[in-house]
Formats: sequence, C-alpha cells, structure tokens
Amino acid sequence: MSLLADLLTTAFERNRSRRGGPGADAPMEKLTGALIGASDEVSVLTTAGDILDRYAALDDAGRLGFFRHLADDLNIEPARLRKALDAYEAQPARDSYRAYMEASEPPRQELIRRLNMVPGATTTLVRMRADLLRLGRDEDALMALDLDFRHLFASWFNRGFLVLKPISWESPAHILQKIIEYEAVHAIGSWSELRRRLEPEDRRCFAFFHPAMPDEPLIFVEIALTKGIPGSVQALLDSGADPLDPTSADTAVFYSISNCQAGLASISFGNSLIKQVAADLARDLPGLRTFVTLSPIPGLMRWLAAEGLTPDTTDPEAMRRLAARYLLEAKRPNKMPVDPVARFHLGNGAILHQVHGGADTSENGMAQSGGAMVNYLYDLSKVSQNHERFASAGDIAASSAVRSLAAQAAKTNA
Repeated sequence: MSLLADLLTTAFERNRSRRGGPGADAPMEKLTGALIGASDEVSVLTTAGDILDRYAALDDAGRLGFFRHLADDLNIEPARLRKALDAYEAQPARDSYRAYMEASEPPRQELIRRLNMVPGATTTLVRMRADLLRLGRDEDALMALDLDFRHLFASWFNRGFLVLKPISWESPAHILQKIIEYEAVHAIGSWSELRRRLEPEDRRCFAFFHPAMPDEPLIFVEIALTKGIPGSVQALLDSGADPLDPTSADTAVFYSISNCQAGLASISFGNSLIKQVAADLARDLPGLRTFVTLSPIPGLMRWLAAEGLTPDTTDPEAMRRLAARYLLEAKRPNKMPVDPVARFHLGNGAILHQVHGGADTSENGMAQSGGAMVNYLYDLSKVSQNHERFASAGDIAASSAVRSLAAQAAKTNA
C-alpha cells in the first residue's frame, strides 16, 4: 500500500505542475471550480485532496463560509431547469430527459461525489455534514444544501452496503472505546461497566459498519437475554446478577440503541438493525419467543411541565399513568407522537406494550421521565401492518394495559 500511495502522490504532483491549475493555496472557490471541471482522475484526486486538507484547517467561521459558497454559487440554475423541463415536456426522449436531469442536479452534488473519491474521504464528509448541521441550522439555504448531503448519503449508506458485526469483549480496543464514547442512552462509566455489558453469556451487542468506515460503528444495539419482560434497567445493569444460560432465555431485550455519527442524522439504520438482529437471535436461540425494548421516554417531564402538571416522581404508579397518557396522546400537528423514541419504534411497527414506573432511577432518567420507561414489543408477524397504519394515519398499536393506564390518567387529571 505504501508503494501505491507513493506512486499516486508523485502522479498528483506532476499533474499539478503540468496543468498549471490551482494549487493547495488557491482560494477555495477556485479549487471547487477546478474540481467540478476536472476531466481526468489524477486531477480529481489531487484537487479533491487539496479541498479536504483546506477544509480541515478552517475554523468554524471559515467552514460556514465554505458551506455558503456551496449553497449560493453551486446551486441549480432555475432558468436552465425551466428550459430543460419545457423541452422534455414538449418531446420526452432520452436526450431531453438527460438534459433535464443535469439541470435539476446542483453542481455541489457532483462536487461532493468527487470529494468522496479521495481514499478515506467518506468519514471526512460525514463529519463535514455534522459541521453543517451544527453551524447552519438557522439558514434556509444551508439546510437546502444539507438535503444534497442527505440525498447522497442515503445512497452511499443504504442497507445493501452495511455490514452487521457482533461486538464482544474480545473486539478490538479501539472499537470498544467507541462503544463507550457513543453510548447515548445509559452511560458507560468505565471499562468494567463495558465488560459487564459485553462479556456475560446472556449479553449481546451488534453494530452496523460501512466498508468505507471500517473503524467507525454507525449504530449499535445492546441486548439482554432474560426470562420474562423486565421493567427496570437497574436490574438489567446490575453488576452482581448471575448470568442466565442463553438457552433458557425466552426474551431478548433491546435496552440501548445508539446512533454514533452526527453527520448521518436522519439516515435510518435502526429499523434494519433491530429486525435483522431479532431474526438472527431467533435463528440461533430457538427458545426466544419475545423481542422487546426497554426504552427511555425522554420528552415526558418536559411535556408534563408544558401541560402545567407537577407529578410526584416518587409515586411509580402515578408516573406509569402519566407516561401512558403522554405516549398515546401527545402528538405533533402531523399526528406523529411528540416523543422521538416512540416515533422511532412505532414507525418500525412495534407495539406500545407496557409502561413501568421507577424503572430508571438514574439522574438522567429522573430528569427526563420521572423514572418511567416503556417496553415496545416487536411481534415480527405484525410489524408490517403496524408500520403501515402508523405511517398512513398515525394509528398507534398499543396493548389494552397501556390504554387503560392512559384512561386512568385522563380521569385523574381531568
């Protein structure tokens, strides 16, 4: 690999001196124009590398300026697009359709594709989008630029390219370190805590990876194999509990799902991850009959405050009722649940199965949900129809027990 890298580097430098094009110190606008106009692979790789190097050296103000350049100067040309559409409408044919496609795609999409030709650039572009989301949320033009990143990433990171890998205590240390860093639901405070989650025979962890980012998990799920459906995360994370023989387990509990890359926000992996892991576990452990989550309810306390309610968080039964009401009734204008975790699991076709009080007594659990948690049940025979009803009409698949709790809460707080 070192010999190949040396040969490519030499070719890049010779090409640069030969063509008299912009060097690494040229204005960024000149570099992006040169990259889009480059006609040979060496020029593309050289100029793309220069842009990525320059971007890495910019501060936030410089990066914001770069994004504004892409948004304003490399946007579609409306007049050209209208003309191409009129031509296609008048005479639909291959050439007129090609002209329309070319006019409808902003040049910045091709720029991003060419940047991605540099070895290792995919990780850099994912981080670039994370910068864009962080810096540009208040600018409509930059959020339009983000749609170009999302469009390309949706193709580059589709399910066909993802690789599911088990994560165990024997996994490489740099991967284990990232599991600690990226855990977003139940913080892992030490290597010994991580070992408790990975080493016992009743624990599993799986992650999606992409071939272009082999050392970066995209999303991972932590699983406990249990008898019966648990109602407390403290019990699942109890370091003193004896491991269960996996062959005697009847339930797989997905108790933590963490997205790892801020630059891949809104690129959905969780649906595929849960369903594939459930299918693989059912194949390997035929005794498993139930697949559930033990999920947080992150918006509960905020919603209660907005409703003018001050719950007694020391009363688990009261919190169960309020949580059930929140999960069933708190809706956005588009009829989707306010709670982001509920939107995710219900959108995947899960059933709102049971609500528990006093289930997460950590500082974060009490602050977000007064200690309440929820089981979403994945009945693999019903996920498709549940998904369709939820997506089309906002219908929530829920057990009678949860609906009864919500009704009790409505009467109590009427």
